[in-house]
Amino acid sequence: MRPPILADLRRYAISRSLFKPTTLPKAILKLGFVQADPIRAPARAQDLTLRHRVTNYRAGDLERRYSRLAIEEDFFINYGFVPRDLHLLMHPRTARQAWTKARWRQANAVLDFVRERGVVHPREVDAHFDHGKGTTWFGRPSNASTQLLDGMHYRGMLRIARREGGIRLYAPRVANEAPADPTATMDTLVDILVNKYAPLPERTLTQLVYLLGSYGVPHWRDARKSALARAKVRLPHATIDGHVWYWPEGENPRSRRHVVRDEVRLLAPFDPVVWDRRRFESFWGWAYRFEAYTPAAKRVRGYYALPLLWRDAVVGWGNLSVADGRLISSFGYASGRAPKDPAFRRERDAELGRIETFLGLAFPGSL
Repeated sequence: MRPPILADLRRYAISRSLFKPTTLPKAILKLGFVQADPIRAPARAQDLTLRHRVTNYRAGDLERRYSRLAIEEDFFINYGFVPRDLHLLMHPRTARQAWTKARWRQANAVLDFVRERGVVHPREVDAHFDHGKGTTWFGRPSNASTQLLDGMHYRGMLRIARREGGIRLYAPRVANEAPADPTATMDTLVDILVNKYAPLPERTLTQLVYLLGSYGVPHWRDARKSALARAKVRLPHATIDGHVWYWPEGENPRSRRHVVRDEVRLLAPFDPVVWDRRRFESFWGWAYRFEAYTPAAKRVRGYYALPLLWRDAVVGWGNLSVADGRLISSFGYASGRAPKDPAFRRERDAELGRIETFLGLAFPGSL
């Protein structure tokens, strides 16, 4: 049997990730991890990701249903939502940054406060303790209490109970015992990553394993090298154009079941189909960059440009906004012009209609 070619991998990547829409709990389990982002343009990244994979999904459904789902907000390779079983595999977590004795006294005092109240808003903690001000990683001013709560959440002292207006509300987290076999657990975590982002070029597999050890399980970061070595041995792989690609056991990238539909989809910047910029360029021959944090004068494609998938090709990007209850859209194309196929325009308009419904809007508009 011949090995897959790049076109096989491209269809395989799209087909396996954009699976048939299902329920919200099943979609999260199937994805294993949903990356979160606070920017709403026109909706948050987690909602833009889930709308393709959950039947009748509406913007904000994840936040509205969060407290009734067996999921947790937590770090994995970055911040997002994970099934509770995955969350438990990463705890108890020891952070890379050690706290002083004074910081631990503050944290334990806050923990007693949260236990007494059950669920707290950060402003309640700030009002009670008056920890003062601090700065975020981006150098912006922040309440020191908020930073302490973030650290307690990361270390597994607290969990996110729910959100109100996008603000995280905290509750005590029930401690769990460490997994009995760290080696097997690391292999499981790596397999979850591969399942979400496959097929993976070797450099991306390495990147993901090292991100896992940096954020999700920093207490096992010394085990990253051996976990990566085991993954390279056990995972199916093939060399294509001089690069080694990996995918989950039991899957065949050349299978005829990997059919790509005649559809247009606007994807979140962190959607698993486009998350790996290295793979993106291999598949589609141009570079996509997330420019929300790029100075406006230096942006090429827009503040929150959404990759535009047509059949098995990302042909460009779209920028969406809402004004006076209307969806406003503009598009750019990697080749400089839209595909000539008349079906493209029809399917692009159908995608805008789906986004309109997803956002709960009445009338779409187009530029």
